[in-house]
Amino acid sequence: MTIKSVLDRTSTDSELDGIATDIGLLIVRVVFGGLLAAHGAQKLFGWWGGPGLQANADGFEQMGYNPGKVFGTLAGLTELGGGLLLLLGLLTPLAGAIVLGTMINAINATWAGGLLGGYEMGVLFGVVGAALPFTGPGKFSLDAGRPWARHGFVWGVGALILAVVTGVFTLILKWAL
Repeated sequence: MTIKSVLDRTSTDSELDGIATDIGLLIVRVVFGGLLAAHGAQKLFGWWGGPGLQANADGFEQMGYNPGKVFGTLAGLTELGGGLLLLLGLLTPLAGAIVLGTMINAINATWAGGLLGGYEMGVLFGVVGAALPFTGPGKFSLDAGRPWARHGFVWGVGALILAVVTGVFTLILKWAL
């Protein structure tokens, strides 16, 4: 008995293997996009035990983002909007850039807490935001098969550049204002 014959008999190939990656991308998008959108809704509307707009603005001022109302609202909108775009698999490179740019600031704001207990959540959301413009959202998305659908190396790098530029620009505004 050869190794090949053993492997052939224990093969787990399935007709559904062609969509396995798309199912995986759907799970990642829905979980991360949904959670990020929920964080944005907490900031903007106070849903799910969140601070709401005024308390969020006060918190942003304490972190040095002045005016807190502008930066807090921007954070809530980018988390809500970017999260919903990821969840839906819509305009994926833009969604990834929005999420990563926002998470650059979240990492900066939570840096003092260290990786665990500090900025790990920003890293997790940021990694998903960075990865999806390269892979695309998968077949189970609003981008799938549409003329505007974009992904791949060039779109991934473009999303990374846009995210870093906007994230750093926001940090410069924080320090300048």
